[in-house]
Amino acid sequence: MKTVIEKGTISELEDIVRFQIGMAMESEGIVLDSEKLHSGVKAALENPSLGEYFVARNEEGTLMGSLLITKEWSDWNCCNYWWIQSVYVRPEFRKNGVFTAMFNEIKRLAGEAGSTSLRLYVDSANTNAQAVYLRLDMKRSHYLMFEEDF
Repeated sequence: MKTVIEKGTISELEDIVRFQIGMAMESEGIVLDSEKLHSGVKAALENPSLGEYFVARNEEGTLMGSLLITKEWSDWNCCNYWWIQSVYVRPEFRKNGVFTAMFNEIKRLAGEAGSTSLRLYVDSANTNAQAVYLRLDMKRSHYLMFEEDF
């Protein structure tokens, strides 16, 4: 199956929102506030400094999946680390190399941009996703994540 990866546009807004609702429920059992999510996705699609969506299409033009890239400045390495977030591949297209195609394109773009690190975080219970990332030669980080919600 041929997969085309391109930057997401406002025309994909509703699809990306649906993808995120599905991803949150599947991976963490979370029901997202659809109005807030819609505003958040729209904000990034309209302002790339917040993040950039990438979408995967098949040869018929069907949207198969998407992901969001955000960037974190590293003073240690004088470059942006690229973070992969909000990954979703429609169930009927899984195990067909869709995420691998997105990952490889993002890795290529990050390298061209001078990044020294491609990162992501994954729910500790999402072992399926973790297995995919390990197969792509990503390594478990030595960093732990801490957060405080307010």
